[in-house]
This record gives sequence, C-alpha cells and structure tokens, in this order.
Amino acid sequence: MKILIVEDQHALADALGEVCRQLGAEPVLAASGATAKQHLAATNFHAVILDIGLPDMNGLELLERLGDTPALVITAHGTLDNAVAAKRLGATAYMVKPLDLPQLRETLQQLLAGGASGTRPAANLSAVAPAAVTTAESSLLIGASPAMQRVFVEIAHACSSDVPVLLTGPTGTGKTLVARVIHNNSARRNGPFVSLHCSALPETLLESELFGHEKNAFTGAAAMRPGHIERAAGGTLLLDEIADIPLAIQAKLLRFVEERTFVRVGGREDLRVEVRLMAATNKDLSAEVAAGRFRQDLYFRLRVLEIELPPLSARKEDLPALCAFFLGSLAPQRKAEMSADALALLAAHAWPGNVRELRNALEHALAVSTGRVILPQHLPRHLRPASAASDKFHAALANWLDARLRSGATYKEIAADLDAAVLKHLLARFENSPTALARALQMNRATLLKKRKAAGLPSA
Repeated sequence: MKILIVEDQHALADALGEVCRQLGAEPVLAASGATAKQHLAATNFHAVILDIGLPDMNGLELLERLGDTPALVITAHGTLDNAVAAKRLGATAYMVKPLDLPQLRETLQQLLAGGASGTRPAANLSAVAPAAVTTAESSLLIGASPAMQRVFVEIAHACSSDVPVLLTGPTGTGKTLVARVIHNNSARRNGPFVSLHCSALPETLLESELFGHEKNAFTGAAAMRPGHIERAAGGTLLLDEIADIPLAIQAKLLRFVEERTFVRVGGREDLRVEVRLMAATNKDLSAEVAAGRFRQDLYFRLRVLEIELPPLSARKEDLPALCAFFLGSLAPQRKAEMSADALALLAAHAWPGNVRELRNALEHALAVSTGRVILPQHLPRHLRPASAASDKFHAALANWLDARLRSGATYKEIAADLDAAVLKHLLARFENSPTALARALQMNRATLLKKRKAAGLPSA
C-alpha cells in the first residue's frame, strides 16, 4: 500500500511519511509537480497527499490528473478560492497548515479505507464558474484564523452539492453573503437568488410572500401573485431569520422541503418547483426546538449541511487583513493603512456588531481622516481609550444631572430618562432589533420590549 506525498518542504514531507508508515503504508516523496507526474505514471497509489504551493506548478493542476485516487489537499494559504477549487476538482479532503497530526492521521485512515463513499469524489467542473470565487462579495470572506479555515471548507462542500444549507452565527457575521457565494459557485449559479426576511413580516403576509396567493384569496388580492418559492425556481431561496417563522407555516414549509410541492394561499392545486433551500438564523435552533418554538423534523431537514459563522471576537487575528480589504475597497485612491495603535484598539474591542460593525468603524475613520494613516483619534468614540471617553461621559452626565435637578425632576424621573437613553443607544447599535439586543445582553426579549414601550421608543 503506497501513498504519494507531493510536498516541497522536506521536514514536513518526512513527518507526513512517518505518519504513513505508522498506518502501515509506504510513503513515496516528490518535491515537485514534475517528479509527482513521473511517480504517477509508473505506480498505482492508494492515496495522494498533495500540497497546492509547489515550486513548479499549482498543485490543483496535478489534482486533475489523479483519476479515482483519493487525495488529501494541503496548503499554507487557506483561502476560499483554494477550498472551493479543490472540492470542485474532486479532492477527498482538504487541510490547512500547520497540520493537526491527530486529525491528519484520522483523515489518512479514512482515505485508505475508501472514505465514507468508498471512492474519490468525481470532479465537478460544472459546479463552479471558471473564475471560481473572485467577486468583491467573496473577498469579504477573508481569514487565516482556524475558525475561518473551517468555514471555507464547509462552504466548499456546499458549493459542490445541492442539499439544504443552514447558516448560523451572530448578526453581522455575513450569513447572507455566504449564501450568495455558495449560490454563485454552485450548479444553480445561472438561476435566481431570492432572499426572504422571515422576521420582518406578520404571519398572514409571510405565508403569502413565501407560497404566493391566488386571485381573491383575501381582501386586496386583485390578481394571482407568485411567492418567493416560485420566483426562485431553478435557483436558490434563502430564508433569513428562519427561527421566527410561525409553527403553522413551518408545517407547510416542511412539506415543500420534503416533497417540493406547495399550494398557493387560496389555491387548491399542488405546484412543484425545483429550488435549493438555504436558511439563516442568529438563534440556537436546537434550543428553539427544545422550547417547542421550532419543529424538530424541519430542523433536521434544513440542517443537512450546517455552516456556523464565528463572531469577529473569535477571530481577531483576521483584523489586519479585514482592515486592509475594507480600506482598499472603501477608498481605493487613498491607499490608507492602519497605525499600530489604532489596530491595537480594534483588537481590544468586543465587536458585538461583528464584521458589519468593523466596516462601519473604518468608514467613519476614512471620513474624518485626511492622510493615509488611520490613527486612534480617527476611530469612533466608543473604540478610543476608555479613560478619555469616560472623563467626557462623566462630565456630560454631571451637567445633565445639574440641569434635571434645577428643573425639579424626581429620582424616578431621572432614572427613567437614563434608562430610556441607554436603551435608545443600545437599540441603535443593533439596528433597532430587540431580538439581537436581547440575545447580546442575555436579556429576556419580552422584558426589553416592555422597557422600550415604557420609554416611548418607536418599534422600528
């Protein structure tokens, strides 16, 4: 049993060879693509470990020549492009350096045993456009952190299949963006991409928007209107904030997921549509199932593939790359860059708004600065050193309290005004979403809504 190791770093190649020997396989080393081709022409291998960054060629070119031989692709440059391209060309597995040896050993065991399917996946050249992932949208999915490397691999799996995908993660992490990337690099890329925000509509309107309605189905239905499912025919339908769909509509959605048939509101005819379904949520759906707010059968049908997007706070090592991208895209002529002090302030922030908040902060910095270098004073106030901000806050609070006391306000009135002001600013930080704010503060949503009503704040 022989394994071809195509790796130009001699120390790593030797380490990989030792792992192969521990598994009872004979390693054959090749430090270049040309040498690997010679070995492949002369010997039948049970598996191939292939580095993408070879000195004489891109390892992905060699991947196309492997036929049915199981292949583990490794790379020091774990980009979304590489992950999607490797999966498209039939890679059995994909890992990013530095390699985790226990995971490597387990992956090799699966390759030698034939993996889950017993054969190497067929190359799916039609599943991804020739340019692979090159759009500005996909460039936002930047990251060398382990958390993002995992996400890239999961996106690659989703691009090469047509099964339902569940996208989870906090608000602002890019769930809709990931859905678009998957659609644009799937076999359905020439079909429509349709998105429906489920939490923004009341139950009656949501059902009509999702399934469509017949003429005279309800007051004001002057004509038949197709729903989002029909509009997405041949393409992809993303149901955003899927956890907020009422149980009655969940039952109808389950039927569509399982049978691909549905009935318009006010109709009798079963309609069939071929569409790929994706769902996104910032809630823990398993907890929603346990609480009886979400159907367990629908949850399992939607979670064939699950991609959990990490919060920015869990991948702060990606901040320099993200800043460079945003600065370059927001003001390409400025050639702006972050100072070390400004970058340190960004690293110290908790980022409750995630990547979306980072983009807004950098847009603010570009608007108030004139030179190329972004300094701490160019960042939004809430990101600057706490001491200066705290001093200004306490001074402003003292002036406000003096004015309120002179007006004869009671303690209850002052406390109520402060509570309302805090709630107003917090809601603004979370795009006026009580659900997102309650989740971030670990607060009961009903209590928050009562406070909002008592403060006289608008609902939207």
